[in-house]
Amino acid sequence: MSTYLHSLNTALHESFKGDADVFLLGEDIVDPYGGAFKVSKGLSSAYPDRVFSTPISEGGLTGLAAGMAIRGLKPVVEIMFGDFLTLCVDQIVNHIAKFRGMYNGQVRVPVVIRTPMGGGRGYGATHSQSLEKLFLGVPEIRVIAPSHFHDPGALLKQVILKEMDPVLFIENKLLYPMKLMTEDEGLVFSVLEEIDGYPTVAVKNDRTENPDVTVIAYGGMSREIAPVMQSLADEEIRILSVFPSSLKPLPVETLVSAAKQSGRVIIVEEGTQGFNWGSEVAAVLYERLFNQLSKPILRLASVSDIIPAARDLEDAALVNGARIEDAVMEVLS
Repeated sequence: MSTYLHSLNTALHESFKGDADVFLLGEDIVDPYGGAFKVSKGLSSAYPDRVFSTPISEGGLTGLAAGMAIRGLKPVVEIMFGDFLTLCVDQIVNHIAKFRGMYNGQVRVPVVIRTPMGGGRGYGATHSQSLEKLFLGVPEIRVIAPSHFHDPGALLKQVILKEMDPVLFIENKLLYPMKLMTEDEGLVFSVLEEIDGYPTVAVKNDRTENPDVTVIAYGGMSREIAPVMQSLADEEIRILSVFPSSLKPLPVETLVSAAKQSGRVIIVEEGTQGFNWGSEVAAVLYERLFNQLSKPILRLASVSDIIPAARDLEDAALVNGARIEDAVMEVLS
């Protein structure tokens, strides 16, 4: 059974094999190390002329990738921890995202920036954050975040081989060792393709038509939501969970349809509370479904504070299964 990490690693190898214009830049990505989380393992051995292990300069290597993309190559940037995207902001926001518009469409910038996000490993304040919300308001950047209900490798190949504009590709670090979920786990899947190439996976813990609660989430929250769904199925609480792979743009019609099925909506994400993805999703749903909701939308996110290194304090700060289950009970009350 394929794991999240194996799927991504395989996709990188297949992308390199499929297109000689694909390059990889990052820190400590050369074998035998193969990157901090081993997603890049084996690439430098197979393609030594197309894998560049760079100095510790995230802004510099991102700028280099921008230049490569403008000249017709397809660079993939590996940022060791998502927290370090803060060092790339100028290159991403003021250059990579703008070059196509500034030059009237005469250039394209197909840079793919891959990075692990999320806490849960006790790595402390500067290696545990989920910072994708910093980029959701930036024009001309697509943001992708596969859960372990998706095939993350298929999504990665899509962005590397087919996208001609910049993509931020979020990989939750706690998903890396997990096997990809299948219907053998007692859950029922359907794949919704509102945005071509970037499916939203709908997951039910019951085969009946009408769920009691709709949960909307993405990325690493799948590992917390799946056990809750399995547990509550024994109590005959019917849950529909939808996991968009595309955070930006949003699959609006898919989310509206899912929310309408129950009228009770919970939005879950690992980033901090306030001014986040969940706020935007809730605003869209209220605009479309205000009179059709049975309860106010409930949003769950990590506490708006610095993430502690101590494991018990970190657990208290992050979203977990217990909080999700409590939220389900609250919207049903």
